[in-house]
Amino acid sequence: MDSNMDAVDQRSTTNCHVLAVPYPGRGHVNPMMNLCKLLSSKKHDILFTFVVTEEWLGFIGSDTKPSNIRFASIPNVIPSELVRGADFPGFYEAVMTKMEGPFERLLDQLDPPVTTIIADAELLWAITIANKRNIPVATLCTLSATVFSILYHFAHIKDLQKLANLLDDGEEIVDSIQGISSKHVLDLRTIFNGGEVRVMQLTLESISWVPRAQYLLINSVYELESQALDALKAKVHLPIYPVGPSIPYFELKDNYCVTAGSDSTNYFQWLDSQPTGSVLYVSLGSFFSISSKQMDEIASGLRNSGVRYLWVARGEALRLKESCGEKGIVVPWCDQLQVLCHSSVGGFWTHCGWNSSLEAVFAGIPMLSLPLFFDQVPNSKQIVENWRIGWQMKKDEGTKILVKGEEIAALVQRFMDTENSEGKDMRRRAKMLQQLCGQAIAKDGSSDKNLDAFIRDIS
Repeated sequence: MDSNMDAVDQRSTTNCHVLAVPYPGRGHVNPMMNLCKLLSSKKHDILFTFVVTEEWLGFIGSDTKPSNIRFASIPNVIPSELVRGADFPGFYEAVMTKMEGPFERLLDQLDPPVTTIIADAELLWAITIANKRNIPVATLCTLSATVFSILYHFAHIKDLQKLANLLDDGEEIVDSIQGISSKHVLDLRTIFNGGEVRVMQLTLESISWVPRAQYLLINSVYELESQALDALKAKVHLPIYPVGPSIPYFELKDNYCVTAGSDSTNYFQWLDSQPTGSVLYVSLGSFFSISSKQMDEIASGLRNSGVRYLWVARGEALRLKESCGEKGIVVPWCDQLQVLCHSSVGGFWTHCGWNSSLEAVFAGIPMLSLPLFFDQVPNSKQIVENWRIGWQMKKDEGTKILVKGEEIAALVQRFMDTENSEGKDMRRRAKMLQQLCGQAIAKDGSSDKNLDAFIRDIS
């Protein structure tokens, strides 16, 4: 089998060869690669082999990476990333059933022999293979510690209707979950309402396998989720390392450089010309699509708000450019963390994916939340109610128009009003969390120490 591996025949004298295998989705591949880069920067003699499908190798194979990280690929045995949203349950089941064989065959080819596997928490077959071969395995959770704790608590329940009934019962059930509020648990009912019961079943099965790993890495910061993490450590009997945020903060540049004529040139130049804290950055994720009608309502709301904005609209960008008005620009893609850290950005309208939430915290930016799916609802609650660094948009469920343009305009205008007392408090708290995050990744901070501890344990 052709593994498409960088320097596959190059032997290494390393005593530590880490095989990293992410779940094949942007929200999983990115934190896994960022984790490998962080570990690589701390110990240069660890060899990392990063395993993706051939399609994903095409997406990221030319990205800059340290010399001790190499790629390897398995065949495209799952549906394309470009269409996975059309049948997500089918895609998810393919990941769970089709990748195991090619992955194990690749493992037989690797040289030097693999000494540790880091696998996404949703790939239970990686734990099976590692245990069968007596290879230590660490599982990486790309969810928040809060959401992971909820899923872990219910992972033993195989009857999903019974689980739905338990969640409906509310207080009497969730009172037994240390470190978790009843509101967070009840929010998970939205998963069943979305018709993704098979996805939930497979997710819970994967989570139930986590204790069979030797290590648990969590893409979070201890100081942001201390209560949930402490409760998790009490019930999961294996070493737990909160190593977040696993975002590319180590690649940020004070003086960013863009190539003349590139897409980056226009939006960075535009940001440079805007007043401090005046721009609302809008991005609703890279996976689930919003209806064209809703996109039109967003365009109308942003235009009529009178607020400056930078909107990442992906495939709709070209169509929506014509209706963006004089105060905003629409792009298909941007360097999100670099944008959030730009001095002109003062707010982030987000779907509340966990990576995006962590990037906003790192940048000290308050959030306007419009959660769409799965963990995004409890993430939004965490942002709005626990951290109190955001506001949530009220949705009209069951319609193609979740939020109408006039409601968007009014809320965006109020959210970006820096003289609003409620907004001032929110921005102050966002800066406080930014400081906590910065301290965690600094030398001898909590995340820094956890990265060092994990390296010691696998070396």
